[in-house]
Amino acid sequence: MAIKEDVYYEGGPHIGELIFNIGLAFTVICIPLTVGAIVRALWLRYRITDRRISITGGWMGRDRTDIIYSEIAKVVTVPRGLGAWGDMVVTLKDGSRIEMRAVPKFRELYEFVTDKISPKAKVASGAVGTA
Repeated sequence: MAIKEDVYYEGGPHIGELIFNIGLAFTVICIPLTVGAIVRALWLRYRITDRRISITGGWMGRDRTDIIYSEIAKVVTVPRGLGAWGDMVVTLKDGSRIEMRAVPKFRELYEFVTDKISPKAKVASGAVGTA
């Protein structure tokens, strides 16, 4: 019997990143950035539930990474696009890092994720004691 998960967010990267990078393509030197943004828009999907973070990406969306909250040691966000979207870097207890690029509603998602992680990880993320 499968355990039900409540989905908080499911979707791809912010459309603003794609639009911004298409605009940069006219400078020719930024064409690789545009190609990367197109690939992310086509095949990258985030799914954040009350139990885990799932990232599906790679060429044709063939790679999948699942992160359970108990394995997270730190979460850091960086605003992009004048704060309309942002990047989120999740550091796991084994030291590996997973970067989530162009995350829509990244502030709300950061709050949701930090509510689910351990108190030690909250302190490392700066989510506790900053007031």
